[in-house]
Amino acid sequence: MRVDLFDFELPQESIALRPAIPRDRARLLVVPVGGAPPRDHVMRDLPAMLRPGDALVVNDTRVIHARLSGHRQRGETRAHIEATLIERLSENCWRALVRPAKKLAPEERVRFGSGTEHGADFLEAVVEAKGESGEVTFAFDLSGDVLDKAIEALGAMPLPPYIAGKRSVDAQDESDYQTLFAREAGAVAAPTAGLHFTPALLAAIEAAGVSLHRVTLHVGAGTFLPVKVEDTKDHEMHYEHATLSAETAAALNEVHARGGRIVAVGTTALRCLESAAREDGVLEAYSARTNIFITPGYRFRAIDILLTNFHLPRSTLFMLVCAFCGMDRMKAAYAHAIKSGYRFYSYGDACLLFRP
Repeated sequence: MRVDLFDFELPQESIALRPAIPRDRARLLVVPVGGAPPRDHVMRDLPAMLRPGDALVVNDTRVIHARLSGHRQRGETRAHIEATLIERLSENCWRALVRPAKKLAPEERVRFGSGTEHGADFLEAVVEAKGESGEVTFAFDLSGDVLDKAIEALGAMPLPPYIAGKRSVDAQDESDYQTLFAREAGAVAAPTAGLHFTPALLAAIEAAGVSLHRVTLHVGAGTFLPVKVEDTKDHEMHYEHATLSAETAAALNEVHARGGRIVAVGTTALRCLESAAREDGVLEAYSARTNIFITPGYRFRAIDILLTNFHLPRSTLFMLVCAFCGMDRMKAAYAHAIKSGYRFYSYGDACLLFRP
């Protein structure tokens, strides 16, 4: 499909730079099935949209301090670089997006950290390989848990560029950019639909007879990248690691068998479950890298309802919601959201989508 079909005009003032406080005060646009117009709600209304026996599936990944600042040195010349880790390849290797990548050559050494901040000295790595679009593979001198601790000490929270370009990262983002469910470290972007939940909202959902289930998909920075090709068939998705346990798969299959609905909290939970689903919709245990790319025409196998934020024009995530609900419905819903002052992107409001 032509990528320009997924374009729309978004005013800059629609981009949220801070989340709603409290989180469950965020607005919720409900996009029902059929020809009914979208309805305006708030996140606290979510339990009333669900039925006893439904299952809410959340992503429990935790965002790491994936943005590293450092330099490479050739003789007397030092060149500053910024690296955002996007995928762990082994105990000591990460793939990263680097700016400016042209300043690095294979086999060069890079030092991250100033040697004085955050109570840590520095972290060194060798450039193992360079790819297109500024991708660099780093082999760090440390590995395993020791490397993880060094990255947390020297790195910064990797806010999306549409936020970081308008203000600096601060201490408030350390809590704002983690979901209530975060426990499995490894993401370099938050599963943002999960940011809207509070203990009070979870209690109300449980009281409504809806069960809570966890999957893990370590969100990569590819979620920030624009689609630069003209046709969706030419776009290459980044890989992300996803995990669905056998116990959770069995529980969700039982939900469907009883007539309940599976509600994915975010496109990341959806992509994990759709990667794990058989053609007949049955979920199986899954632990692997996935680069599933969902565009209109895709046949959903596991998901009935999707809770998600509002996405960028021409993005793979807007393509996904158009596949889920239909392009005309989603363009109309987004036009309503913009006109009504909904807040977009990671710290913005949410929409609840029902699959036809």
